[in-house]
Amino acid sequence: MQHDRPVPVSCNHPECTHAELERFVTWPNAVTGVRTGTSVVLSVLGTASSSVILLVAGLAVYWVGDVADGALARAMRRETRIGATLDIACDRACAIAFYLGVLWIQPELLAPVAVYLLNFLVVDLILSLAFLRWPISSPNYFYLADWRIWFWNWSKPAKAANSALFALALLWLQQPLVTLAIALTLLLIKIGSLIRLALLPVPPPADCAFELKNLSVRV
Repeated sequence: MQHDRPVPVSCNHPECTHAELERFVTWPNAVTGVRTGTSVVLSVLGTASSSVILLVAGLAVYWVGDVADGALARAMRRETRIGATLDIACDRACAIAFYLGVLWIQPELLAPVAVYLLNFLVVDLILSLAFLRWPISSPNYFYLADWRIWFWNWSKPAKAANSALFALALLWLQQPLVTLAIALTLLLIKIGSLIRLALLPVPPPADCAFELKNLSVRV
């Protein structure tokens, strides 16, 4: 794509937002679109045919593609707010298609799936978009705003728990009470994060996240 040539930026920190890079048409965003379309189609086909295998394939495409578009963006130095926001929205599309398919096949899992979707589509969405208050390019760098919120939500263990733990438990255990407990635990963590987020001070205007002393890593 013609817009993926090297672009001069105001600072060399990949964590910072760079207005010069903010374009919709990029290779990472193309990967996001392809993986989302493929995942949703597989989930819809799985729902229509009551095929758990197709649903799992859709989930796998979602997860692999989610890793791939982020890795490509970092490799190409094309981490942007547009890309991060698109990724957040597409994650929800993939999750809705998958979990509605699960409910179509196993309606007895309604309670845990409903709690998880409430968490992921509402509470986690608010948290994921909160990075826009700070001059950072994505939630992956939220440790510059608050280390604890980042650790609870976007560190590697947190990402695995928030996405993989619930889905795998739902498919393998097929125990509504157990998976409901997992979903409620994740929801409580997100609510705690949301409360902490509301208490954070509003950052002063800045072009570079590292210019703000109150954005230093907290331990």
